Amino acid sequence: MNEIQLKYGCNPNQKPSRIFMEDGSELPVTVLNGKPGYINFLDAFNGWQLVKELKEATGLPAATSFKHVSPAGAAVGLPLSDTLAKIYWVDDLGELSPLACAYARARGADRMSSFGDFIALSDVCDADTARLIKREVSDGVIAPGYTEEALEMLKAKKKGNYNVIQIDPSYVPAPIEKKQVYGITFEQGRNELDVNGDLLSNIVTANKEIPESALIDMKISLITLKYTQSNSVCYVKDGQAIGIGAGQQSRIHCTRLAGQKADNWFLRQSPQVMGLQFVDGLGRADRDNAIDVYMGDEYEDVLADGVWEKNFKVKPAVFTREEKRAWLDKMQGVTCGSDAFFPFSDNIERAHKSGVAYIAQPGGSVRDDLVIECADKYNMVMAFTGIRLFHH
Repeated sequence: MNEIQLKYGCNPNQKPSRIFMEDGSELPVTVLNGKPGYINFLDAFNGWQLVKELKEATGLPAATSFKHVSPAGAAVGLPLSDTLAKIYWVDDLGELSPLACAYARARGADRMSSFGDFIALSDVCDADTARLIKREVSDGVIAPGYTEEALEMLKAKKKGNYNVIQIDPSYVPAPIEKKQVYGITFEQGRNELDVNGDLLSNIVTANKEIPESALIDMKISLITLKYTQSNSVCYVKDGQAIGIGAGQQSRIHCTRLAGQKADNWFLRQSPQVMGLQFVDGLGRADRDNAIDVYMGDEYEDVLADGVWEKNFKVKPAVFTREEKRAWLDKMQGVTCGSDAFFPFSDNIERAHKSGVAYIAQPGGSVRDDLVIECADKYNMVMAFTGIRLFHH
């Protein structure tokens, strides 16, 4: 099969729609279940590239949770602590496979953004991963294969309409890629940048000590940014993206957005949030919404009399600004990557507030000296890659 007819394009009024191989060759994908749409395939193919490269760069199984052609989360398959298992709502599933851990991390970092995601997996989807996927609100999954048990579970999801795509892992795209805008064809060489240790060897700060774990996090940040709509900034901790700021016109807005998401990830691990007592039967999505509002400035929306009873057995105390700051001050060892240079030191100041100790960015700003000076002030390690990673 060298083409798949789609119901419509980005919107229902955009017809006809299809994906196809322009050279007449076979498509490298097979739809095993469901009827994926135009945006589903965009998310699937971008997500597959991301996890394929993460696996190649780290040697670990990888997963990503995509929404609107940018990752909401990306991670490799490191074991989950008891705390992470609880805040990701998987503590009832027992010990998970490495691939399932990767998806639990990718989904769990920003559960609000991951709601209704399209999933990409670097390895054959096993039963543990399928069991996790089956109970989340998701549009579909792409992987190089599925065990018989996993496929059976996924086919039963969404009343049998869940999108399951299998991709040929040996597929190599043409070196030149094309797209059309307003009837005009754009052409460019594919971004085949190999994100490796050499790319991170130009350390420009006084502190030049990068532990192996931080080196892995730097690779994760850059590979994630490579498939995130620009401008973009990515915070990473312990093998997973914990905050992604995508598609902002201003670099500092990317840094703030990603930093706020990283802060929320860490705040979820605080005693105040871990101790919330939800009413029986409250779904995971409703718990996520309640937590998100409770941690924010509009906490009264869930704590007002007549409202809190819908979510909590016991009315929670206000999580004050001072308490939140005190908890966030404990966050350390975070990595921050940027798809283009930081033009001002305000980005470093904001990153510091979220525990950033390691930075990977292209460099090349006329104010590099001020950015480096700010990083040195906080004893950060900063590598200049010399490579921009814009993605549109």
